[in-house]
Amino acid sequence: MKAFEVMGKIDENGQLLLDEPLEIKSASRVKVILLVSEDNEPDPDDTPVEEIKASLRRALQEAKEGKTRPISELWERIDD
Repeated sequence: MKAFEVMGKIDENGQLLLDEPLEIKSASRVKVILLVSEDNEPDPDDTPVEEIKASLRRALQEAKEGKTRPISELWERIDD
């Protein structure tokens, strides 16, 4: 059995709507396990797309300006 992690929502009729189609080539039965957020519980995977794009733009600009660090320095910071 393979596992796929996808996001979606439940509509007003209780139907599961996936954000994107699954890349499965043949019709098959599936087992569905739902993880439902509580009303006040933020989902750590729900970083807004615009925030991600802005972060990537900043990183690209810093790289173009030569504001980079050696990989060895990054590993040192991870080990701390």
